[in-house]
Amino acid sequence: MWERYKKHLTWYPEIGMMLDISGMNFPDDFFDGMEPSLVKVFRDMAELEAGTVANPDEGRMVGHYWLRTPYLAPSREIQEQIETTIAGIKDFAAAVHSGATAPAKGGRFSRLLLIGIGGSALGPQFLADALGNAGDPVKPYFFDNTDPDGMDRVLAEIGEGLKETLTLVISKSGGTRETRNCMLEAAEAYRRAGIDFPRHAAAVTGAGSELDRMAREQGWLARFPMWDWVGGRTSVTSAVGLLPAALQGIDIDALLEGARLCDSLTRMPNSRTNPAIRLALMWHHATGGTGAKDMVILPYKDRLLLFSRYLQQLVMESLGKEKDLSGAVVHQGIAVYGNKGSTDQHAFVQQLREGVDNFFVTFIEVLKDREGKSLHVDPEVTSGDYLSGFLQGTRRALAENARESLTITVERLDARTVGALIALYERAVGYYASLVGINAYHQPGVEAGKKAAGAVVKLQGEIVTFLRSQGGKSMTAEEIAAAVGASDAEETVFRILLHAAANEDHGIRMEKKNPFTTSRFGLQ
Repeated sequence: MWERYKKHLTWYPEIGMMLDISGMNFPDDFFDGMEPSLVKVFRDMAELEAGTVANPDEGRMVGHYWLRTPYLAPSREIQEQIETTIAGIKDFAAAVHSGATAPAKGGRFSRLLLIGIGGSALGPQFLADALGNAGDPVKPYFFDNTDPDGMDRVLAEIGEGLKETLTLVISKSGGTRETRNCMLEAAEAYRRAGIDFPRHAAAVTGAGSELDRMAREQGWLARFPMWDWVGGRTSVTSAVGLLPAALQGIDIDALLEGARLCDSLTRMPNSRTNPAIRLALMWHHATGGTGAKDMVILPYKDRLLLFSRYLQQLVMESLGKEKDLSGAVVHQGIAVYGNKGSTDQHAFVQQLREGVDNFFVTFIEVLKDREGKSLHVDPEVTSGDYLSGFLQGTRRALAENARESLTITVERLDARTVGALIALYERAVGYYASLVGINAYHQPGVEAGKKAAGAVVKLQGEIVTFLRSQGGKSMTAEEIAAAVGASDAEETVFRILLHAAANEDHGIRMEKKNPFTTSRFGLQ
């Protein structure tokens, strides 16, 4: 094992990272066998960075790599847009920290309420948790779901601090329903508190979007761009992630530097040294190029707890596709889940070692435990030593049962390292997609879900209107479905009525019957 470890360990001093793939059971000739496929993979990536239309569904380029190396952008205009935006982010954050940009009733902004969904929240949440500290000038909170109770909990936690809270609304189109709902709920909370919402609001959105127009007309504090060539799941090094990070006090220059240095390493067409292509090749080996096994992310660092959630969207939305580039049905994808070490040893490692062998593990190790010295909890042993021991022990225990793993080791966790990790996985996803012949940069399944949700909300309106026309008469879901022309959607009608009757908003009552599906509904 030591000889295999020495052979397959790669070290990247530029970003303070090591990649060990020796725990993956690939044969000795694996890399040689994959080499012919890599010619196209590297060419595809070079064309992507050069500005080719990578998302034919929307006719747009994919340029998240330009965000940290603007001079590589295919036009001077895009380069200047990126550079101007970064400068504007720094200026706005500095004005907030100094008090030059202040709350409507005086004082300083000490809290940030970020409103977004999917990539507009997952990336910022990951950065905030990984890099935030108790002494940050602004404390972040999140509305990331259209759940009324969830929003109430956040507002209750903010409490009287709402008067010192800056709200940042992130939506490319400005019409995303979840984000719009959260924004309306936040604006109402400010109104109830007697606070002028526009004087506490900023936006990250597409130029000319519904949100952009509203923010301009209402005189919001600031507006920052989202470009159509940056997808939500790869937007964390755009204003989506950089603005809230800068407001929190995170070093965004170091974040961008780490990403830029990793981009430089992962751009090189060499499978023996490029860490992103080595990751992608290990995914291909583990899953047979068909998604046959899950990716388990186990970071042994509390600050990386949200990394698996961030990677779930990046990997699964990018790779989970019904069809390949030729239109053939392939049902591709890799499922991602994870916890943190050593919590995972008291959670699901039992199954990983002895249960169904349908996964491969990525351990993420951070060598530096903390700033300064640690307490010796046993003679010459610290808490961090135990954490490292648990990581090594879990790797060994899995290997003893022929369970595959790879390990990413970083020297320390800071903004530069986090930027490198983000860039590493963004590139690996792109490489893997090219290896298996799918488009990593569109998401038709997400759009299908949005359309279906819109149809349900529309049907609810028709149901409520109908019941109001019936006075106090009660009816079954089947009768109501027939009356509103939805006889092919009785289950949906029944579930709409269940939810409506459980809340006070629409004045619908429920008479519970047995069988339960024969319950009757009417106005209260």
